[in-house]
Amino acid sequence: MAAPESSAPRILIADDQPDVLEALRLLLKCEGYQIEAVKSPAAVIKAVEARDFAMALIDLNYARDTTSGQEGLDLLNKLQTIDSSLPVVVMTAWASVDVAVEAMRRGARDFVTKPWDNPRLLAIVKNQIELGSAVRAYRRLEQENQLLRGKDGPTLIAGSAAMRPVLEIIARVGPSDANVLITGENGTGKGVVARALHAVSVRSAQPFISVNMGGLPEGVFESELFGHVRGAFTDAKADRAGRFELAEGGTLFMDEIGNIPMSQQAKILRTIETGEFERVGSSKTHHANVRLISATNADLPAEVTAGRFRQDLLFRLNTIHIHLPPLRDRREDIALLAQHFLKAHVERYRKAITGFDDAALETMRAYAWPGNVRELDHAVERGVLMAQGKVVRAADLGLNAGQAAPRLEEMSIEEVEAFLIKKTLARCNGNARQAAEELGLSRSAFYRRLEKYGL
Repeated sequence: MAAPESSAPRILIADDQPDVLEALRLLLKCEGYQIEAVKSPAAVIKAVEARDFAMALIDLNYARDTTSGQEGLDLLNKLQTIDSSLPVVVMTAWASVDVAVEAMRRGARDFVTKPWDNPRLLAIVKNQIELGSAVRAYRRLEQENQLLRGKDGPTLIAGSAAMRPVLEIIARVGPSDANVLITGENGTGKGVVARALHAVSVRSAQPFISVNMGGLPEGVFESELFGHVRGAFTDAKADRAGRFELAEGGTLFMDEIGNIPMSQQAKILRTIETGEFERVGSSKTHHANVRLISATNADLPAEVTAGRFRQDLLFRLNTIHIHLPPLRDRREDIALLAQHFLKAHVERYRKAITGFDDAALETMRAYAWPGNVRELDHAVERGVLMAQGKVVRAADLGLNAGQAAPRLEEMSIEEVEAFLIKKTLARCNGNARQAAEELGLSRSAFYRRLEKYGL
């Protein structure tokens, strides 16, 4: 998605006198700023609701017979409601300490008297733009941290021949801004590949934001992706940035893209095509400069044929396609992956375990792995917790490879449910939608169980 045409800070200036507006416009334009000039409080509100500004420089008096500053003070209240992070500097020819104090109390960042001193005004503008940018960046960072984006994600381990084409594509297209669609069964490591693509891109120092589209209830879909403003709905007690906004300058990873409701696909398509979106409850248009990486276990061309996925959206997402093979087709990687997971879990649980015995390694190589790499990770974690000596044994892994299926009467309800889900996923070749339908579960209920049981 392209960034806005100019990256120069945009300043909104407001005054009822044309000569004042022109003098400010010339002064600020010569410093490289973009300028938008308006003549009334109503025009200020309209502009701020429609576009983003680095700061606003507003007069306190607009009616010819008014010197109280009340119009400007009321305007400050409204601007605080619309965007409390917007730096506002007020100016007036009728300066008084009381008005200045009241303006600052209502949210103004500084106060300028007319006629102004050019160097001082320019210094105030520069400082307030820098401070405003820092405040907005901090708020984005705070919300990113709440999402636990986890920059130190799992390592991409791939030594098998089946994974060689994947590594080659990552090396070739990673540095570009091309949209990438990653396909493969659940648990094959689509999220790890997405992080690898981000790590080798020019955006690597910027945010990597991930969202599970399959786990978003339709009622909060737009709010999660595009954000909302205070009062947009009952629980909207404060402005909140969406994932597109949080990923600004970086990468947005949309996992389980095949589960976007048809009713929401047009909104996603519009943002991908134009880079534009609005927060829920607001008409102000924002611009998203993000790289999109999507992932799914679904057969999207089949979903298009069935009328459940838009073909034009698929074209936009599928500039580059990466297909991840299931773990059963890359068995040379099983031992490498197992050792990697072992090291991580040994450190986490502080256990003196040095490796696997031969039977455990053979069991892992022979197992079908319907849950793929994710299931291997959880099996190794279980092995570390269950091991009583220096090595993990086959029985510690709990895989039952080559053994009779466990008897239902010996299993807990959770074990039965996890067992049935694994069996159904294996029968459906990892197709989550088909497995959910066979089990009679809704999409969101099925994904909650996958997460619960580490599948």
